[in-house]
Amino acid sequence: MPKLTFLSHAAFLVEDEKTSIVIDPFLSGNPLAKAKPSDIKADYIILTHGHGDHFGDSLEIARANEATIIAPNELALYCESKGAKVHPMHIGGAFNFPFGRVKLTIAHHGSAVPDGTYTGEPSGVLLTMDDRTFYHAGDTGLFYDMKLIGEMNQIHVAALPIGDNFTMGIDDAVKATEFLQPEIVIPIHYKTFDVIDVDPEEFASKVQSKGFKPKILEVGESLEY
Repeated sequence: MPKLTFLSHAAFLVEDEKTSIVIDPFLSGNPLAKAKPSDIKADYIILTHGHGDHFGDSLEIARANEATIIAPNELALYCESKGAKVHPMHIGGAFNFPFGRVKLTIAHHGSAVPDGTYTGEPSGVLLTMDDRTFYHAGDTGLFYDMKLIGEMNQIHVAALPIGDNFTMGIDDAVKATEFLQPEIVIPIHYKTFDVIDVDPEEFASKVQSKGFKPKILEVGESLEY
């Protein structure tokens, strides 16, 4: 059974008995993060897009662990140019890795690394390990194709941004939950900065009233699914 550990903001560590994967590891410069890049042991790094609060410490972690970065093509090639091992993918594509399956979905946002280099389209991620699927929406606005994602995949856990301003706000994330029909939904991308300081309890209450199971993870808290 896979285990998720919330590292803060939109960053997760996903582990099973054989493999450790970190998603969007923004730790340095993150006021809420408790872990340091040197604390992270990972075989793979999955990046949804290039913005600094998601790209984060990916290169440092990749070098320290000889980890492979899985990302949309342009972002992967940028990482490769910095010396990282990469596996480029693109939206709608899936690949079967030794640990399981990764498929990239659309996300309505942008993508450029902190030095300003354009890094292609942003994405969401469907990560399946041990026949359990985790959907990380990345940074995105609400889009109706989330309904298709929910219809075509049994989503055991979904992580959805709720912070507003840059992504979906609470009400749009509630609608996204209705579209996706996950067993458990985790709010992400809130409180890290003043402009996205929203109350996750409001989100939890609203999705619970719709019949879904929310889980607000504290920084460093884990969930087996």
